[in-house]
Amino acid sequence: MRKALVVITALLLVAFALQFVFAAVGGFTKPTGDDAYVLHSVNGMVVIPILTLLTALFAALAKAPGKLIGLAILPIGLVVLQPLIAVLAEASTDASGVSTPLGLTIGGLHALNGIIAVHVVVGVHRGARRLAGLVPADAGVAVRETEPA
Repeated sequence: MRKALVVITALLLVAFALQFVFAAVGGFTKPTGDDAYVLHSVNGMVVIPILTLLTALFAALAKAPGKLIGLAILPIGLVVLQPLIAVLAEASTDASGVSTPLGLTIGGLHALNGIIAVHVVVGVHRGARRLAGLVPADAGVAVRETEPA
């Protein structure tokens, strides 16, 4: 089960990387329309939530330490927050549907939240690799002999 946790976290990281690619595809599609972000939407509302739930489940089934299980659960909240931020950004347009500084700032929070989620999943993946014995538990930053630890 521990190796399965490593695999599912790796798949989740790939899904998040693709999410950024799909956002760029939508942003650079001309003419821009609602269908420009369809890959971003499907990945963000179907694939990533499923993989996130599986990550939390596999962490519990792998009998990971409580801290790692908590870290595995955290992206679920961040993923749920994403569409709420997007809707709030869309709702912050002016009467003619043009973006406002407030709406653009909120939209930036959507990207920032995604970056935070990726960093959390990286931490879960590292923890999963240690738990599975793929990385020594004491592996970390190398310290030269002459430097204090």
